[in-house]
Amino acid sequence: MVKKIGFIDYYIDEWHANNYPQMIRESSYGDKFEVSLAWEEVTPPGKKPLDEWCKEQGVEKAASLEQVVAECDCIVVLSPDNVERHEDLAALPLTSGKPVYVDKPFAPSLEVGRRMVQRARAHNTPIMSSSALRFDSTVEKALAQIGNQPVHFVSTRGPGSFDVYAIHQVEPIVTLIGAGAKRVMQCGAGENKLMIIDYEDGRRAVMNQIPNHPFQFSVQYGDTGVYVCDSMTDFFPRFIEAMLRFFDTGVSVVSVEQTLEIAAILEAGTAALSRPDEWIEVPRCEIVY
Repeated sequence: MVKKIGFIDYYIDEWHANNYPQMIRESSYGDKFEVSLAWEEVTPPGKKPLDEWCKEQGVEKAASLEQVVAECDCIVVLSPDNVERHEDLAALPLTSGKPVYVDKPFAPSLEVGRRMVQRARAHNTPIMSSSALRFDSTVEKALAQIGNQPVHFVSTRGPGSFDVYAIHQVEPIVTLIGAGAKRVMQCGAGENKLMIIDYEDGRRAVMNQIPNHPFQFSVQYGDTGVYVCDSMTDFFPRFIEAMLRFFDTGVSVVSVEQTLEIAAILEAGTAALSRPDEWIEVPRCEIVY
């Protein structure tokens, strides 16, 4: 029996919602899952309304968010460009006990992320969130090459605005270097952003946002080890596989600890944009993982 995936979005006519259904059909889980219901909160001017989107995608229009949660086996909370809507849109899904994927970035702050995780845990709801870039094959190859050796430095490069695209560099950084960020500094020039992430134990990472720059990264590990990636291209199909594996098993390959670490770094990085060349502490709080 094919399991039903429900989409909940702030507005449905956006790149992720427009492309995920086809990617799901083309995945190795295409015979096990289908997007069956969708709901949006608003239809901004110039965007397709829900009924038109549903007709084009072959998906049933839900009358309410509650219908999606009640009738679907697993839930995707989208709103990839409006992270401030995630807590509200995910509130009911996180009480359902059904697997919930929350699109990137997970939360606009560590505190909001902590509340969302605690809500899911209180209702035994499996939860997952990630940038697709974590799943690029180059990240997997880097981790295999590094093995158990310590990572000392990670440098990433990529395009886009900080509010929407920084997650795509911070996610691979945390995947490769781990948790424990202490402070960040923004010290770019104009449209070119450069954020330094400093760790208690001497580790350091830098992320560079340059308009139209491809996603790349470099890692220094062990005594003299180096891994260099100049092209990241297969992350979306691999991400879809990971999301559907989570729906199938109820077990996320992304740890909650790392998801909240990423939220904390992005929170500090956002604050640092208005205070260039100044160290900003990464927020910490008591979190039950």
